[in-house]
Amino acid sequence: MRLQQLKYVLEIARHGNHLSAAAEALHTSQPGVSRQIQLLESELGFPIFQRTRNRIVGLTEPGEQVLEIARRVVGDLGTLRMLKDDVSDVSRGTLVIATTHTQAKYVLPPVVSSFLQDFPDVQIVLKQGDPEGVCSLVDAGEADIAIGTETAREFPNLVGLPCFELTRSIVAKEGHPILSAKELTLEAIAQYPIITYDPRFAGHSLHRRQWKVLGAFERAGLEPKIVFSAIDADVCKTYVLMGLGIAIFASVSFDEKADVGLAMRDARHLFESSMTYIKLRSNAYLRPYTREFIRRLAPQLTADVLREALRSRGRG
Repeated sequence: MRLQQLKYVLEIARHGNHLSAAAEALHTSQPGVSRQIQLLESELGFPIFQRTRNRIVGLTEPGEQVLEIARRVVGDLGTLRMLKDDVSDVSRGTLVIATTHTQAKYVLPPVVSSFLQDFPDVQIVLKQGDPEGVCSLVDAGEADIAIGTETAREFPNLVGLPCFELTRSIVAKEGHPILSAKELTLEAIAQYPIITYDPRFAGHSLHRRQWKVLGAFERAGLEPKIVFSAIDADVCKTYVLMGLGIAIFASVSFDEKADVGLAMRDARHLFESSMTYIKLRSNAYLRPYTREFIRRLAPQLTADVLREALRSRGRG
């Protein structure tokens, strides 16, 4: 068997069992991918993929094990390549960060600025998405680290390290009654049209009661009037400024200097905060500058803490 064949297994699984999409990503032909998978299955003595009318529809039970082994082998090879690069040059390379809009716009800029001053030969690439999407990028080896809040979906191949909490606030147009209310309550907020994140970005799990924002209203027996939702705070603030409603989102997303015409009121006593995590592949090799970037983002995550977290996951 060949490493290339294991890469083919990974790409087919990553592209939802679509051979044509996998072949395109691999810059090869669909018949060539199909042939290599057949050769691998013949050598192993069992089918990796389930097929219906010669069309791949999923993994067999042993195929699931092959996929896990392929992830480890390909990941370990990438680790060896990074180690080789480190020996030749520890301060040059590329750091691919998968993160959400809130982190990219409001949390990371000072960290990136400070980092690039000290590591001018490291290129940072930001890939944005929802919390699950950014974890998927790391899981697939398309990013080095993911930075985002909790996810409903489990990622068994990733290690999650808590960084800091994001509290929530109410943002409204200056002069709005909610800003001067004697006591900020869910009942008071529910009187007005509400603008908030799309649920995929709002810190939720599979059940509506567990949503960080909407769940608070439901548990209080209230039905908020959601008039608008978007995938980032900047879009939400645009519509708040138009007077269409009040917004509920992460406090860090409000900038007193930039958000002219808007005001914020702390609502951490009403809505559960969200924990921001750094997610890493459990078999990851962290280059020195990657460890340093993580430390600058979350000082408690020292090199020793990172090594122990990865080592513990490896023993598990």
